Amino acid sequence: MSLQDVSTATGRGAGLSLQVDRLVKEYPGVRALDGVSLDLRPGEVHAIIGENGAGKSTLIKTLSGAIAPTSGTITVDGVVHERLTPQLARELGIAVIYQEFTLFPNLSASENVFLGEFIMKGPVLDRKTMAARSRSLFERLGVSIAPNALVETLTTGYQQIVEIAKALSKEAKLLIMDEPSAPLTASEVDAMFAIVDVLKREGMTIVYISHRMEEVFRLSDRVTVLRDGQYVGTVDTPATAKRELISMMVGRELGEDYPTRTNVLTEPSLTVTGLTGNGVRDISFVARKGEILGFAGLIGAGRTELMELVFGAKRPESGTVDLHGNSVLSLNPIAAIRNGIALVPEDRKRHGLILEFSIEQNISLPRLPAMSRAGVISTAAERELSDRYMRELRIKAPSGAEIVGNLSGGNQQKVVLAKWLATSPEVLIFDEPTRGIDIGARHEIYLIMNRLAEEGKTILMISSDMEELIGMSDRVVVLQEGLQRGLLESEDITQEAILTLASEGDLA
Repeated sequence: MSLQDVSTATGRGAGLSLQVDRLVKEYPGVRALDGVSLDLRPGEVHAIIGENGAGKSTLIKTLSGAIAPTSGTITVDGVVHERLTPQLARELGIAVIYQEFTLFPNLSASENVFLGEFIMKGPVLDRKTMAARSRSLFERLGVSIAPNALVETLTTGYQQIVEIAKALSKEAKLLIMDEPSAPLTASEVDAMFAIVDVLKREGMTIVYISHRMEEVFRLSDRVTVLRDGQYVGTVDTPATAKRELISMMVGRELGEDYPTRTNVLTEPSLTVTGLTGNGVRDISFVARKGEILGFAGLIGAGRTELMELVFGAKRPESGTVDLHGNSVLSLNPIAAIRNGIALVPEDRKRHGLILEFSIEQNISLPRLPAMSRAGVISTAAERELSDRYMRELRIKAPSGAEIVGNLSGGNQQKVVLAKWLATSPEVLIFDEPTRGIDIGARHEIYLIMNRLAEEGKTILMISSDMEELIGMSDRVVVLQEGLQRGLLESEDITQEAILTLASEGDLA
């Protein structure tokens, strides 16, 4: 049975009509939503965009009933509500797919689909019926997932589909998707796009929140822009240019998407020869002083694994790493830091920061011995160091005493960078430098990277964002399945050239 046949046979197709009118949400000293109004139409994909702190998360929580607005109304299918509760939102057909899935890994896919509303047969679970209904939902979404498979055995993409099926099992009519592509691989993103298309054809109302402009233009019918908790405007996506949306988001023109540099240096800096181990083999390259050397490859190519060797997080089996002719092959990160190498990791929350610590404490971490006397840390020195980098990197926070977990993604990334700049590195490794960061903060990160390169730092950049890779790199090393496939000079860096090298046939 086709997806359309399944949809027709089950009588699906009614999405929600929802209007938000002058919605306000106040916290002590902060107005997170400031008179926001918008409307959602049945059968449309409505994107909501804005920088971190624009009010997107607060709006989602208000629509799902997680928080109550201070004032304003929410009208659902013509019925006015001063607030929604979680139970009322579910009854009305509103469901949210969050970035962090709400699944139980040790339960099956079907058990997760019907979590909280298990189908019973007398005093026991009716697993057969739950499995059959789950299978129908998965077929409706165009995928084949074994209903009895444990969620922990599923890929991230399939786990997301289980989340969507869970919403559909509760007869959702409005599906809010919060950064749905963030945890997915490229192929999983394509599958998710196909599911959004299916649900749209069925008439479901979809709210799509994303930092990725290409997704907004690929999927949405209309776009609403929020800034600093306020409604900026709603536009028809096909009639809108990317630059117009960016200007609405940040309230200013950002200039070029990828700022250019004029003084790329040619003096060799970091020389890697025959580096092997941690899943990569015989990698060799020379990074120049003052350049941004990009590293490209598909999932599993070995880019992060390579940088773990350079940074000493993993031990190599063979090969050399030299900086200005001197060996800096490090057996642990502490040695790498002493050798002038720093790593801004892909997952800043897990590997780059201690979220419960303050900005001051995070920035000072690599320099604690130099900032301590008799084992006692100088809080004055911590504050001085923090104040310096908060000014230089324009970290937005009331003070260095602010807990890092309270900051936006872009400001958290700046704190990670400040921590490493405080060690005066010569080589900076950026692993997915702008993942999960809004477009305004992304541009600031690009400016910082360019400035560091102009100061003579050597930057090694891993990025899965093809536009970013092409726009920021002076040269690009392409990896495939742990092997080096080629090096592209600036004039040869194109998406086609990168993908050709990254996806060629099996290697001997």
